[in-house]
Amino acid sequence: MFQADSRYMKAAMVEAQKAYMIGEVPIGAVVVHDGIIIGRGHNLREHLNDGIAHAEILAIEEACRYLNSWRLIDCDLYVTIEPCLMCSGAIINSRIDNVCFGSRDPKAGAVRSLYTVLEDSRLNHRVNVVEGVLADQSAKIMKDFFKAARKKRKNKTGNS
Repeated sequence: MFQADSRYMKAAMVEAQKAYMIGEVPIGAVVVHDGIIIGRGHNLREHLNDGIAHAEILAIEEACRYLNSWRLIDCDLYVTIEPCLMCSGAIINSRIDNVCFGSRDPKAGAVRSLYTVLEDSRLNHRVNVVEGVLADQSAKIMKDFFKAARKKRKNKTGNS
């Protein structure tokens, strides 16, 4: 199923780093089809002022354009952090076969933490899930980002 987990997760980490560098929450995603990355995305909510500009959504949109289809059958999604409820819905609706994520998201994760949406037998499509690939790196970039954001806020309010 995921023969090149770390290779593709590293590509998702590159996307997360791009988000980090521009001040976005550092989550990255890639969609893979036949061993080729056909969609890439990193969070752009702040830059686009768009609540749905999550890494997964942007990667899925690019993959759909690449395949000229909304059906991403035989595609895998690699994402650094557990997908939220919205992104899980997009994964199901685009018919992605497999999702591999790094770290869980205890506050918004809809794959394992809060819900198990991707594997819910009541839905019309189920997704195979692998978790924990490059989990430490995925968690570290998030922790570093939020630590820096708190420090920046503290310095801003402390210097007023």
